[in-house]
Amino acid sequence: MKAGHKCLLFYFTLLSATLLCHGKDPFFNDDANLILPGSYTIPWMAGIQDFRDLSLITFPGSHATMSLYGGPEVECQAWSLNNQLRAGIRFLDLKVFGLGDTLYVMHGVVYQRSTFKQVLDTVRAFLAEFKTEAVLIRVEPESFEKNDVNEMVQSLIGNDQNVWVDPGMPTMGQIRGKIVFLQKSTFTLGIPFIETNGKDIKEVTDVNDKDNRIIKQLNMANEACGGDNAILTYSSGSGFGTFTGMFLTPKRVAERVNPWLNQYIRQFYPNKPRPCFGIIAMDFPGIDLIQTVIDINLNWW
Repeated sequence: MKAGHKCLLFYFTLLSATLLCHGKDPFFNDDANLILPGSYTIPWMAGIQDFRDLSLITFPGSHATMSLYGGPEVECQAWSLNNQLRAGIRFLDLKVFGLGDTLYVMHGVVYQRSTFKQVLDTVRAFLAEFKTEAVLIRVEPESFEKNDVNEMVQSLIGNDQNVWVDPGMPTMGQIRGKIVFLQKSTFTLGIPFIETNGKDIKEVTDVNDKDNRIIKQLNMANEACGGDNAILTYSSGSGFGTFTGMFLTPKRVAERVNPWLNQYIRQFYPNKPRPCFGIIAMDFPGIDLIQTVIDINLNWW
């Protein structure tokens, strides 16, 4: 083969590999369109026995759930809220700012083009369609008027019996078709939770170091599962604000962490029983990664 032909073949091989890899990673997703496999089970919680405590279930969740806008340093998700729910996400991470009588969903100072009421309406519509499911929500006030957020959320939910605001740990049967609030310090409605992330653990300057931190976090989660608290681990991270990690946006971190996380979790599949990891909140998760997290529960279905 002539040298020119060899170079041309190499070029097309490299181009094909690039096209196949970009946007096609089943563990990482930055495409706003949701394409579910034909056999995909949206109401996956239907298979969980009613007597199982929430604290013994492993949930796929999204970090900064509504952060779709604001540029690469802010954006943490590609799918809309409805698409996330249909893909299997069952934990929402919401930062809100109260202004007047409205709660706005934010990421820092960036408005995410949604009010908290609109989020609740979307989740309620989803649960009305899939009554076997439950959706966990963490509310984190961004404003200095943090005490007012509790009152504003309570006003929005009223006496809705399909919203769980009690601190007691419910069973799966008690929360089907319901929104379940989680509480910590500045928000006091719902189930208390423990966060495995230590100080600055979301700050990433080296992705390999981030992987090792996640291993420690998931070990902590497994030890704490089954208690009176929900357990929350963030696999997300960003190097924004650091010198050595300045180019590690949430998307770039997720691109490298998500495939690793999928492989790490899958090593437990032969285990009987499998570990419990509580809530794993991720940036830009792909369908296969979400399914891997869901399937951790399969050892007692």
